[in-house]
Amino acid sequence: MKRIGAGVGLALAAFAATHRLRLRDLSGAVAMVTGGSRGLGFAIAEELAAHGARVAICARGEEALERARERLGPGALATRCDVADPAQVDAWVAEVLDRHGRVDVLVNNAGIITVGPMRAQRREDFERAMDVMFFGVLNPTLAVLPAMRRQGGGTIANVTSIGGKVAVPHLGSYTPAKFAAVGLSQALRVELAPEGISVVTVVPWLLRTGSYRAAEFKGRRRLEYGLFAPLASAPLLTVGGRRAAARIVKAIRRGEAEVAVGAPAWLLSRANGLAPATTARAMTLAARVLPDGSAPQPVPGRKIESPVDETPLVAFGERAARDLNQA
Repeated sequence: MKRIGAGVGLALAAFAATHRLRLRDLSGAVAMVTGGSRGLGFAIAEELAAHGARVAICARGEEALERARERLGPGALATRCDVADPAQVDAWVAEVLDRHGRVDVLVNNAGIITVGPMRAQRREDFERAMDVMFFGVLNPTLAVLPAMRRQGGGTIANVTSIGGKVAVPHLGSYTPAKFAAVGLSQALRVELAPEGISVVTVVPWLLRTGSYRAAEFKGRRRLEYGLFAPLASAPLLTVGGRRAAARIVKAIRRGEAEVAVGAPAWLLSRANGLAPATTARAMTLAARVLPDGSAPQPVPGRKIESPVDETPLVAFGERAARDLNQA
């Protein structure tokens, strides 16, 4: 029995060593990150740069882009680009290719969050969510594929969400777009693998990045914000942005098919796969205790005055916002 145990231990050690050896060296690689000026995207860009990659980020906000450029260093390329616009995406990719001649890694991270009950959602909310979180994944992917094919390979990482695996209450327009992004990512993995292009589907749990500042709120907006901001700030209920970025870059280096960031994401997605009706009932119970309201006009979190601001309830979220360029 001892010999068997020792043999198993040696086999596991050998497997772990081989797995470590398979980690890709990113030194000198050219990595593009959408939505890379703040939050998780900024953390991913910093993590890629720490591994020696030459980083190019894009986002829509000029001020956040400029701050990110300064923090990432003089070698970083920061470009204003709306990923929902194919022409802007093509121009961004052309700029990167003109400077570096290749694209080794693409991280599709850009996203928007609109929080509120279904009665406050409008058709344009669904269209906008699909433009950014589905077509905003497809557009950069189609733009970089010719270069990756010419150079014989590359890696595409698509940051989706646990909301792309399980329907989350009060994220009615966000969830369908993330479901679509998960399906696209899985389809790309199957289709592109024979060409040497690896596709990683990233499924994060709620992240502590200060995202409630940029999120938009509908319905009973102050109350929605007052619930969401503390929840997105709580250390025991969220995954830190830098920890998430480190796990995502590790998955890129390994070429993993899918990575659940945070144990709750792994558990909930599997629970939904095994018992979807039970999961739906649990989410229905959660929806019943959330505030109802019909105000359709979205308001960004940074413009909402709430009693939770400047309290310990959001202290960790505010720290993350400052650290990850959300402030």
